[in-house]
Amino acid sequence: MIALHIGIIVLCVIALAYGANLLVESAARMARRIGVSELVIGLTIVAIGTSAPEFAVTIAAALQGESDISVGNVVGSNIFNLGFILGSVVAIRAISTSPKVVYRDGMMLIGATLLLLFFMRDLYLQPYEGAVLLLSLVIYLAYLASQREAPTDEIPEGEFQKRDIVFFLVGLTLILAGGRFLVDSAIEVALFFGLSEWAIGVTIIAAGTSAPEFATSLVAVLRGHADISIGNLIGSDLFNLLGVLGLAGVIQIEPMIIDPAGLSSLLLLSGMVIFVVILMRSGWRLARWEGALLLAINLFRWYLDLTSQ
Repeated sequence: MIALHIGIIVLCVIALAYGANLLVESAARMARRIGVSELVIGLTIVAIGTSAPEFAVTIAAALQGESDISVGNVVGSNIFNLGFILGSVVAIRAISTSPKVVYRDGMMLIGATLLLLFFMRDLYLQPYEGAVLLLSLVIYLAYLASQREAPTDEIPEGEFQKRDIVFFLVGLTLILAGGRFLVDSAIEVALFFGLSEWAIGVTIIAAGTSAPEFATSLVAVLRGHADISIGNLIGSDLFNLLGVLGLAGVIQIEPMIIDPAGLSSLLLLSGMVIFVVILMRSGWRLARWEGALLLAINLFRWYLDLTSQ
């Protein structure tokens, strides 16, 4: 039976990644068709599409009352994005940064992470705190829109076709279904191996739902578009913290409660976010050795989560 659940997890991860790609590409072309600016496309449709797996898993877990899976997935995905994905990308090729990415987006990410840590210092996320997270995202997006800047996300090429509507619906279905079954099977696997739901959320599920970010960032850096990698990861982390977890907190009638071990991961996430921003500011570049260091930190975090049972 456990082999079946592991197989379901693998299939769900594939469905999430493929569904997210379909959703992003078709949604971007649909938005262009109705005359939405590239800024709006990049910061709303593409950003939401990239974070769709995290959204699906977190909301599905929240509706089932699995708070550890919900919060653990977001925290784990963000650490995975900055540790494993950004670390892997930079280890392959050093990338340059800019004052705007550091002082505007980087500082916003630090603020959002510390705000979540403050809210969950008592191991609870109240519905009104989730509303504050959502409102923060709205304010941030409104500020970006007022700057009238081109998005940093990778926008798929091509003109809108009627089949894009079908692709959009198929992608959305794959994401929602994959997220639902991934949560169920992950809980069964966690119980079988004696792992806590928090540990499984910040490791296996977090890595699986970050597949679209990993693919986008890796392809971007290999094609010489390093700024896309940083923009994609920072934007995804912000949407996860403020949008995904904010909504999960709001839809809960009772406050979301996390395992005490979750505080250590939240503290590590806060430290990693600050550390990454400092690295981006230092010399306005991320060196390959710094990428290797981020990878090591991510592996160490996995060790802590898996052994703190």
